[in-house]
Amino acid sequence: MASVLNSALSLNLSNFKSKRVRTHSLVSPLSLPLTMKPQAPVSGGAGGSSFNQLLGIKGAAQETNKWKIRLQLTKPVTWPPLIWGVVCGAAASGNFNWTLEDVAKSIVCMLMSGPFLTGYTQTINDYYDREIDAINEPYRPIPSGAISENEVITQIWVLLLGGLGLAGLLDVWAGHDFPVVFYLALGGSLLSYIYSAPPLKLKQNGWIGNFALGASYISLPWWAGQALFGTLTPDIIVLTLLYSIAGLGIAIVNDFKSIEGDRALGLQSLPVAFGAETAKWICVGAIDITQLSVAGYLLGDGKPYYALALVGLIIPQIVFQFQYFLKDPVKYDVKYQASAQPFLVLGLLVTALATSH
Repeated sequence: MASVLNSALSLNLSNFKSKRVRTHSLVSPLSLPLTMKPQAPVSGGAGGSSFNQLLGIKGAAQETNKWKIRLQLTKPVTWPPLIWGVVCGAAASGNFNWTLEDVAKSIVCMLMSGPFLTGYTQTINDYYDREIDAINEPYRPIPSGAISENEVITQIWVLLLGGLGLAGLLDVWAGHDFPVVFYLALGGSLLSYIYSAPPLKLKQNGWIGNFALGASYISLPWWAGQALFGTLTPDIIVLTLLYSIAGLGIAIVNDFKSIEGDRALGLQSLPVAFGAETAKWICVGAIDITQLSVAGYLLGDGKPYYALALVGLIIPQIVFQFQYFLKDPVKYDVKYQASAQPFLVLGLLVTALATSH
């Protein structure tokens, strides 16, 4: 499960980063006229893969079936991290039981977080990047004309309203006096919009955009899962936002291959702002210091075994950073993420289990 989640998370962040400029993915709710030189598409079209098309990743085959195109726009490959976040939140609540009702609640929460609200996020991101895609990836669904802009707008509204409707249902089902899941979904949806849409378009700023990305994939689904089965407390909010700084570090990994394009467009990614050498240390520092801080918190909270387990999962990440990422963040980015991120993902679950006791 961790390896599947890792692959999905890497692909998802890469999706959003590459959407800023193709020369070289959001905010989940729980997730542009620019001038550049045209490039020949590197993948997609007639020679693409039908499997990639259904997952919504690069190398997708050209498709005429509208329902397959609609699915492609939601990028199913990006759903697993949100589902994992719900799992962590449910575990952290300490109140999840393997009953039919609790399992059904968690599945509905996963549907809200993944297919509906992450699907909304991905679709709106493609919509606002349609002019960039017309230059660099003209075979994609929107610029190719495979689906009309009005149909895309309809999909955005259906997914958004469907996700918010499921959030409201979960609040009623859980017997909440205050609709906390609904407001989490609403706030995340707004974050998704301002991440992709002008005038704010948060993803143009390295610090803010990457932190929003990290928070969306760690904090929001965790909060939803925990609020559904228990109480969302201030210490959990702080802890998960702290973990989101590690998510910021993961997002920076995908910026290195985009340095030239970002610089040409005036986008202030951290490698552009600070230079590659400094940015790679900011990246690993954000990932490692965050997790070590969480381990320190667990130790101070009287949970030494969980703290020790988390440190045991941090050590191999540091080893892989020196073995791959710090040597060449462009050449070894995929190998580093495939090697190190499963340990970070498992660390999230360790932390969730620790907070449940």
